[in-house]
Amino acid sequence: MDFGLVLQTDPPGSATVGLMRRAERNGFRYGWTFDSPVLWQEPYVIHSRILAHTTRLTVGPMVTNPGTRAWEVTASTFATLNEMYGNRTVCGIGRGDSAMRVAGRKPHTLARLGEAMTAIRDLAEGRETVIDGTPLRLPWVRDGKLPVWMAAYGPKALALAGREADGFILQLADPVLTAWMVRAVRQAAADAGRDPSEVTICVAAPAYVCEDTPEALAHAREQCRWFGGMVGNHVADLVARYGEHSDMVPEALTSYIKEREGYDYAHHGRAGNPDTAFVPDEIVDRFCVIGPEQAHTARLRELAGLGVDQFALYAMHDAKEGTIDAYGGTVIPALEAAGAAG
Repeated sequence: MDFGLVLQTDPPGSATVGLMRRAERNGFRYGWTFDSPVLWQEPYVIHSRILAHTTRLTVGPMVTNPGTRAWEVTASTFATLNEMYGNRTVCGIGRGDSAMRVAGRKPHTLARLGEAMTAIRDLAEGRETVIDGTPLRLPWVRDGKLPVWMAAYGPKALALAGREADGFILQLADPVLTAWMVRAVRQAAADAGRDPSEVTICVAAPAYVCEDTPEALAHAREQCRWFGGMVGNHVADLVARYGEHSDMVPEALTSYIKEREGYDYAHHGRAGNPDTAFVPDEIVDRFCVIGPEQAHTARLRELAGLGVDQFALYAMHDAKEGTIDAYGGTVIPALEAAGAAG
């Protein structure tokens, strides 16, 4: 299993670079950032600094969308970083949540997302594509490589990821829901004539390493409760589309948002978000990974058994350095040993 670190690009940008360097020293292979240019600093500028100050880390957004930038701009940005640093980028992409809604726009349709994934990948890898009726190619690209990983929850999005994406990003660490969604993605890949094993599976969720005491666990939950609110934005879209009780979406995913009353993106992705009080402890425990190192190792072994290739941990809490170091000192070596033994 690979490991990634997910950060917001809060100023100063040097702090993000420093945490990514720390992650690489601790055995992480991927560095991810949010991509919401109104709420945080421009990620690709910081990605360039991360790449310049690391040697093995692959970087990318978790996640960009088809509407914030023109597709040829997104592709050219990735292709430029790859030319400078040797194909060390990955494009995480979705329909758009905070970046679009903060700017007064709606998330894109899945059809538009599918078109964007193909166009961005083709341009970044030097192939000609057609955007809004115009053939385009980046003539300076040589030997470019850009995996495109798609974030998804609902059945139609999971099917698109299986058909067209190089990887699938699932933003929660619940083993039951992970099993259901991985099956859906792999079935869609098989139905499209692809080898399902070629779709990389990435689970992304907050991780907080702490003692196994009621007080420590309660604090960890409060530091990670924001995540249930973030996921709840996407779940609310699914409920609006499919209804509260639908065979298309598991109630294990949708039932917890019944008390959700609204969401202010000014607090998006931050500990203490006042709009996430509706998120119960049970959801925090299911969606996130909290507790001592042994609890993290056990959960990640379970996820690896479900076919998860990467765990990308969100570190938007008050124990960033400690969690990164605990993973490097205990969790990652334990998973590597388990993989070698298996």
